[in-house]
Amino acid sequence: MPFKETTATRKILQLSKRIRCIPGGTSASKTVSILLYLIAMAQIDDRPTLTSIVSESFPHLRRGAMRDFLMIMQEHKYFRDDRWNKSECVYVFETGSKIEFFSVDQPDKLRGARRDRLFINEANNIPFDAFEQLEVRTKEFIFLDWNPTQEFWYYTDVKGKRTDVEELTLTYKDNEALSKEIIDSIEQRMNRSGWWQVYGLGQLGEVEGKIYKDWKIIDEIPHEARLERYGLDFGYTNDPTAIIGLYYYNGGFIINEICYQKGLSNKQIADTLNGLEKRLVIADSAEPKSIDEIRGYGINIIGCKKGAVSVRQGIAFVQDQKISVTKQSINIIREYRNYLWKVDNNNRILNEPETAFKHSMDAISYAFDGYKVRTIVRRNVEVFKHKKVAGYSLKAA
Repeated sequence: MPFKETTATRKILQLSKRIRCIPGGTSASKTVSILLYLIAMAQIDDRPTLTSIVSESFPHLRRGAMRDFLMIMQEHKYFRDDRWNKSECVYVFETGSKIEFFSVDQPDKLRGARRDRLFINEANNIPFDAFEQLEVRTKEFIFLDWNPTQEFWYYTDVKGKRTDVEELTLTYKDNEALSKEIIDSIEQRMNRSGWWQVYGLGQLGEVEGKIYKDWKIIDEIPHEARLERYGLDFGYTNDPTAIIGLYYYNGGFIINEICYQKGLSNKQIADTLNGLEKRLVIADSAEPKSIDEIRGYGINIIGCKKGAVSVRQGIAFVQDQKISVTKQSINIIREYRNYLWKVDNNNRILNEPETAFKHSMDAISYAFDGYKVRTIVRRNVEVFKHKKVAGYSLKAA
């Protein structure tokens, strides 16, 4: 999608207060419009300034606002390689002004030097104390953006309690750069009142039909965690191949993103898996030829059971577990936050997941396949004792 002037960029130009808050729906060009504004400011500064662009984690930043920044700079032919410090994630403009990128999980940055301008991307995912640390060290103005999926500290501790705050709601209609296909995809969800309120209209609400609600993000995998197996969901041209690692730790499970990429051949998938600690890989059984080919490269891989019932059983099993996701698993986090049950035309939740945001979710379900069988065995020990069920022993595969 080209980065061009839209209604969103023009509206942002009208903001003037210190704290400029931009909730909005999907594809509203919130982040891109703010970045375009900040780049333009850095290019016309009459003195060197420092702008900080911040998010919840560095992986999230790298695959979100930083990626968009670099794409904008390159598309407009502003980018010069010698002005980009890749290790420090700082770009220096000809004016001497700098734009830097860091995450709130870097305490030295939170409490570090003062800056002139600040942009907190997806502010609903950072704690209030992090915002306060950043705000008191910012001289000029602050941008916040987010999808209003639920109330957070902005609504309880900022909005209505300060006179230097303004709010601008953006929607997909403010973004003329969208293709007709994306617009149609958004508007076909109008019947989902909760989804439409948040992602269509950009208004505070609760998206109905969230599949996973009780999970958390952790910094890293503890040394004591035990790697159990891998889950693999195949993709290629239109969908990414998703590979996840499943760990057992302290009565719960940790999920770590290994791969989330389009266009991978079976050989490339096998090369990725061969570079990992050896464990069983459980993959989408709808791809038997791919499984056989990958097995031929020396990978211990099997297909999971699959069908409408098994998908629901897999979701139900995962819902019962204590789940943690590593902070570097940006695509898993995004899918966990957006994985929804389908809703019919009468706004009733159906017992079937939507096809969007499902690639990592499917890989996770496949990885748990052996555990599902083991749990069934334990619950029916009198019947299944010392026997195998559906090809699995009492021990997880």
